[in-house]
Amino acid sequence: MSRVAKNPIPIPVGVNVTISGLDVVIKGSKASVQHRLNEHVKVSQADNTLHIAIRDDSDEGDAAAGTTRALLNNMIIGVTQGFESKLELVGVGYRAQAQGKQLNLTLGFSHPVVHLIPENVTVETPSQTEIIIKGFDKQQVTQEAAKIRGYRPPEPYKGKGVRYAGEKIILKETKKK
Repeated sequence: MSRVAKNPIPIPVGVNVTISGLDVVIKGSKASVQHRLNEHVKVSQADNTLHIAIRDDSDEGDAAAGTTRALLNNMIIGVTQGFESKLELVGVGYRAQAQGKQLNLTLGFSHPVVHLIPENVTVETPSQTEIIIKGFDKQQVTQEAAKIRGYRPPEPYKGKGVRYAGEKIILKETKKK
């Protein structure tokens, strides 16, 4: 079994975990999420911790055990604290504005870009050049951040575009005469 899967997952106060067969339901203050386990992996609960084990000695179970542990840990963090991803817009005239369930972006194209926001994700724009994406599902939050960044990724000569907060862009040197 992987080193990741051997670590127990602590269950914080206020989180309720229900295991029935291959289904695991985790309820917290922010949301309730459900996960279907791989048939080669089993999860047991003891003393406010979750333990991951392999049902049979197979390579597939060994591979799925670490992934299952990481997914369950992310679910517990998501229903208690939630996840957020921050984006920055760099460029003259680049703007973002959240309106209801859509994000209006002005990214230097001849047309505005309208990005529809899914159900379990919220988007805030504290300023015109900052976007904060929040939710309880880590995969969904980071996927939405990647989609928004994909409209205008940072270009390598001036660094203009949509970038993650704190992302370092290595600028290329321009042509010399």
